[in-house]
Amino acid sequence: MDNARIAVGRHGENVAARFLTEAGYRVVDRNWRGVRGELDIVALDGDELVVVEVKTRRGTGYGHPAEAVTPVKLARLKRLAGQWLHDHETRVASVRIDVVAIVLGRSGPADVEHLQGVC
Repeated sequence: MDNARIAVGRHGENVAARFLTEAGYRVVDRNWRGVRGELDIVALDGDELVVVEVKTRRGTGYGHPAEAVTPVKLARLKRLAGQWLHDHETRVASVRIDVVAIVLGRSGPADVEHLQGVC
C-alpha cells in the first residue's frame, strides 16, 4: 500500500474516532491486530461493545466507501470481535458492528456517515 493511501486511511480513522467520541462513545482500542486481521476502532456505546470498520475515500468515483465492506469482511470482523473480547476478558451486554464511511472533499469538512448495526 502506498504512503498516500495509508495517510488517507489514518486520517479517516482519526476523523471517525473524533466523530464517535463527540457522539458519546468511549473509544477503548484502535488498530488492534488479531490473528486474522485488524479492528480499526473498538468502542463502548453504554454497555454495548461496538466494533467499527472505517472506510475512507477521496471521492465516490469508485463507489461509496461503505460498499467496500463485504459479507466476507463482516464475517472476519465478527471473528475478530470474539477474539478481542476473549483477549481482553471483557464482559458486555451485547456486541454490534458499525461502519463509519468517510468521503474527503477537496476542501472543507469530511462527509461522515455512521451506519449502525450492519451486522
